[in-house]
Amino acid sequence: MSDQRITFLRTVFLTIATLLTLTVGMLLLTLMSILTLGRAKNFIIHTFSRGIGHLVLFFAGVKVIFDGAPINRPAIYISNHSSTLDIFLIMTLGIPNVRYVAKYELLYNPLFAVMGGLTGQIFIKRQDTERAVATLNRAYEKIRRQGLSLFVAPEGTRQETGKIGHFKKGAFRMAIDLQYPIVPVHFAGARQLCPGKTLKVQPGTVTIRFYAPIDTSAWTLENLDEQIAKIRGDYVRWEEEYAKSYKVKFAVK
Repeated sequence: MSDQRITFLRTVFLTIATLLTLTVGMLLLTLMSILTLGRAKNFIIHTFSRGIGHLVLFFAGVKVIFDGAPINRPAIYISNHSSTLDIFLIMTLGIPNVRYVAKYELLYNPLFAVMGGLTGQIFIKRQDTERAVATLNRAYEKIRRQGLSLFVAPEGTRQETGKIGHFKKGAFRMAIDLQYPIVPVHFAGARQLCPGKTLKVQPGTVTIRFYAPIDTSAWTLENLDEQIAKIRGDYVRWEEEYAKSYKVKFAVK
């Protein structure tokens, strides 16, 4: 059997397995939400969704290695975003009491709409700045009251160039508003296994690294651009370092 046909069959299998997993997960999530009167959001996100993420990655032949772990206080978590795998990698992180800030367009997908709605995720219209800010302002009170963390991909959309994209200010402005630290998370290897928006996944390993939290107490609107540039520079360096090691590894083989 040709390599092209094997890749095609693997892609079909993974697509079907993912859809079945998400559909069954949505039904179980709905049942759990009804039985607990919506009080099990944190359990669902931390434990149930984590299991779904690991299951989909298992079907894809992707092994995940964790380097570090979430911190034990509320924070803004950020990550690079260059692969279809990212959404499932995010689900495996196990961040306690977290809510995800996602693009509004995901609500057009019934699976994500139901799961996001039942677990209290935050969907914003990135093109409508005023409406996005209003949505976040409404969420701040609940975030503070419940001690929630937030997860944001500052590049916004998946990057298909192989390079770290422009960082939008939203996550960093939220850190100032909430007086939260920033915790950088780097997905090393996801793009190499499943670049951009493709559904083709090569079996392999992704390393998820949690870096030390960044204190934002001295951040202001005046120095925000400088702070963002520093953090983006770290991501550029991490990506370049991994790309070099990836090339060396395969050159040795």
